[in-house]
Amino acid sequence: MRILLLGSGGREHALAWKITQSPLCKALFIAPGNAGTIGLGQQLSFGVTDFDAIRTCCIEQAIDMVIVGPEEPLVKGLVEYLRAEPLLHSLSIIGPGQQGAALEGSKAFAKAFLQRHGIPTASYREFTKENYQDGVAYLQAHPLPIVLKADGLAAGKGVLICSTHQEALHGFEEMIQSAKFGEAGKKVVVEEFLQGIEISVFALTDGKNYVLLPEAKDYKRIGEGDTGLNTGGMGAVSPVPFVDAVLWEKIKTRVVEPTIKGLQQDGIPYCGFIFIGFMIVKDEPFVIEYNCRMGDPETEVVMPRLQSDLVELLAAAAAGELADHVIKTDPRTACTVVAVSGGYPEEYKKGFSIEGLDKLQDSSLVFHMGTQQKGDDIITSGGRVLAVTAFGNSVSEASAAAREIQDSIQFEGKYYRRDIGFEFK
Repeated sequence: MRILLLGSGGREHALAWKITQSPLCKALFIAPGNAGTIGLGQQLSFGVTDFDAIRTCCIEQAIDMVIVGPEEPLVKGLVEYLRAEPLLHSLSIIGPGQQGAALEGSKAFAKAFLQRHGIPTASYREFTKENYQDGVAYLQAHPLPIVLKADGLAAGKGVLICSTHQEALHGFEEMIQSAKFGEAGKKVVVEEFLQGIEISVFALTDGKNYVLLPEAKDYKRIGEGDTGLNTGGMGAVSPVPFVDAVLWEKIKTRVVEPTIKGLQQDGIPYCGFIFIGFMIVKDEPFVIEYNCRMGDPETEVVMPRLQSDLVELLAAAAAGELADHVIKTDPRTACTVVAVSGGYPEEYKKGFSIEGLDKLQDSSLVFHMGTQQKGDDIITSGGRVLAVTAFGNSVSEASAAAREIQDSIQFEGKYYRRDIGFEFK
């Protein structure tokens, strides 16, 4: 099978690493990739939203399967675009069309979907410029804290958790009146705050059947002890120690199965990953978000634990034949620790040489997130730079092993959290 993987982050490096282990993968093309994916397949220079280049590549390289890593091309209609090309009628695409991608692309769409299908989630209201004053009154009377979400894609920065009414009103005004998040914030979802522990669950579905990949917990805050600004993710652990058989059954029966059935009832075709972000409140699962792709850095702990053939699973999803598949996973704990550029998630510099990668053992799992090859050097090219994943018999063991590898890699301004998985140690 000739496969095209779209994306350039740690998620795509982890997917590429797993894909190349499959005997079903005859050739892998990665667009645009990063310095870590260079040895895993043929790098292509076009971006994930260059639909013409993607179509041309699929035709010229006789691509059998496209795997879409990030959400933006899905929300913008890549699936529909490729499906409209007669020469690509047999192409398998892992990723939903625009309707399915709206589960991530529109918070209001997702909340209405959850409500319509009786799936547990926080209560909410939505507001625009047209009913802005109603929103102000609603916020003034809302119990604290208050969650504000920009409706559209805002690069992971469109969620505010406000501890005062003044803070909520200011954030609301910035989103709607001052267009802080552009088009994404023209509609704002105001949500009840749920106090609990977040986890991430990943389903791969063919639209009717599904399999569940290992769950994970990621760490969004920049500072140790979960303090400071939100980021794209500073690390993750899998499995999550408190997720037992009882909670897993609730997650499946109350959320995953109604989600798949809801897509069918609404006439929404879906082939690909559904990332369900949960808040576990007193052992009860509530959905806080849907994503239409795998998470990052969660993919970097989930893929190493997945013992099944990923390409076989994806081919089964594309053929509508997932019903017969059972996932096999490594029972050990995996921990991912992310190294970032100094100053991230605010202003940071890039272009610094990364030292120590050549001295690592072949068994070390280092997934590149924001890197580029420049001559013989690998340099930093993003806020999040490298994710190191290690195994252990406990969270403490896995976390210590990941930190040890991180300590052997250096670049100017490097920072990483040393406490990933802290509440489980």
